[in-house]
Amino acid sequence: MNRSKQASVSIKTILILLVGLALESVHVAEGQQAGKIFRIGFLDRSTSGSAVYVDAFRQELSKLGWSEGKNIIIEYRFAEGNTDRLPELAAELVRLKVDLIVTTGRAPALAAKRATTTIPIVMMPFPDPVGEGVVANLARPGGNVTGFSGLSYELNTKRLEILKDAVPKLARVGVLQQGGGLAPADLPLKELRAVAVALKLKLEEITTEADAKGLESAFRTAKQKQVGAIMTSGGRLFFAERKRIVELAGKHRLPAIYPQKDFVDEGGLMSYGADTADLYRGRLFTWTRS
Repeated sequence: MNRSKQASVSIKTILILLVGLALESVHVAEGQQAGKIFRIGFLDRSTSGSAVYVDAFRQELSKLGWSEGKNIIIEYRFAEGNTDRLPELAAELVRLKVDLIVTTGRAPALAAKRATTTIPIVMMPFPDPVGEGVVANLARPGGNVTGFSGLSYELNTKRLEILKDAVPKLARVGVLQQGGGLAPADLPLKELRAVAVALKLKLEEITTEADAKGLESAFRTAKQKQVGAIMTSGGRLFFAERKRIVELAGKHRLPAIYPQKDFVDEGGLMSYGADTADLYRGRLFTWTRS
C-alpha cells in the first residue's frame, strides 16, 4: 500500500502555505542593478541529509537568473548538529550584512529571528510559526519573517488516522522522536495524544538518537512494547537516516508511515506530508515576489 503520491499532491495543494510577504526591503525585481551582488545567508542545523534540498534551492535560483559568484553570494552556515551554535552563526550572518537569511527548520529560524529584526528572513519548514510567535498570522506575518510551514504537528494526527485505517486491529503505535530537545517536549505530541484516545490507540513514545545504535535500540524497544505499527517524527536527522529506518521497519515487520515521500522512495510503506524539495523551490518564489 502506498499513499505517498496522493498525499504529496493534496498537501502541496492545501497545506504548503505561503505565510506572507515580509521582504519589502529587498526589491529584487527592481534591484538587479548592473554590478550589484546580493548576499544570502543560509542557516541550517546540519548538513546531514541536506544535499538534495540545497541542490533544489540552487537550481531554482539559477532558473530565476541568480548565479553564485555572478549576482549573488551565498554564505552557508551549518551548526553540524550542535543547536547551541545557531545563535552564534546567525549573529555572524548579521555582522556580514547579508541581504537575506534563509533558514531550515525550527531552531535556525528562531535563532535568526532573535539575531535581527531588520534583515528579511525566509524560513522553511517551521512546524507552528503562529503558535511559537514567529509570525503574527499566516496571512499577514508582519515583521521581517516569511516563508512556509509544513504544519507537521497537525499532520501527525492525520498520519495516525491513516495508519489506523491501513493496519487491521491496530491497538498500539510506536512514535519515534529525535533526542536532543529540538522542540518543546509536549508540542509535537499534544494533539496526537488526544487523537490516539479518540481512535482507541495506545501510543508508545520512544525517544532515540538518529544513529545506527540508537535506531536499532528504538526498534527493539518497539517490539518489546508490542506495538503494531510505527510513526516517525519529522526532522533532518531522521531524514538523513531514512534508508536505515525503512530497513529496520522491514526487519522487525512493522508497518510504518513517514512524514516525507523520500522514505517511500527508499522502500517505505507509505507517507503523508509536504514535498520538501518543492518547499525549497517555493522560498525563491517568496523572495522574488517582494
